[in-house]
Amino acid sequence: MLNTIIMMYVTLLPPIFAGALNMGWCKSKLMKPFMVPMDMGKNFADGKRIFGDNKTWKGFLGYLCFNAICASVWGVVCRAAAIEHLNYFYVNHENTFSFNLLIGLMLGLGYALFELPNSFLKRRLDIEPGKSVSGIWKIFFVFLDQADSVFGCALVVWFFYDLGIGKYLLYVLVGAATHIVVNMLLYFMKLRKNMF
Repeated sequence: MLNTIIMMYVTLLPPIFAGALNMGWCKSKLMKPFMVPMDMGKNFADGKRIFGDNKTWKGFLGYLCFNAICASVWGVVCRAAAIEHLNYFYVNHENTFSFNLLIGLMLGLGYALFELPNSFLKRRLDIEPGKSVSGIWKIFFVFLDQADSVFGCALVVWFFYDLGIGKYLLYVLVGAATHIVVNMLLYFMKLRKNMF
């Protein structure tokens, strides 16, 4: 079990760093024209916003770029540190720049796209962007907020290595717990408005 968790971290360390970098990127004034909501300010059939203002094209492009960069750099580190055997991506595939670029882009895509259904659901329930709810639903949405992107990233891993449903769900649980810790750190570094 410990080896499995170690492999999970070694495999998905790039999206952890990319997510943190993307937070800073989205707060920067660079590429302001891309700070446009992905839903272009449009409403769904129910009259409510589709995703809201927090899901921007700048953030989407940031996830793609930073994951591609982080995965490429991490491939070099894995080779230099002789830990390729601990990375699920390299069990069945060679650690090359082009492969790392591909998995980085796919991780970025999985990360960004799997956040959208959560935003869509929150808009239907009148939960403001970047906010959570109180009461019994708070626990559900805190978990979902941290797990949504992990569902996508773990699915990318499963595409290249047969995780099976058990390891996939373990990935989601471990990833969500890690996401909570990272968000707490980002909050204390003033890169996040809310801890959860």
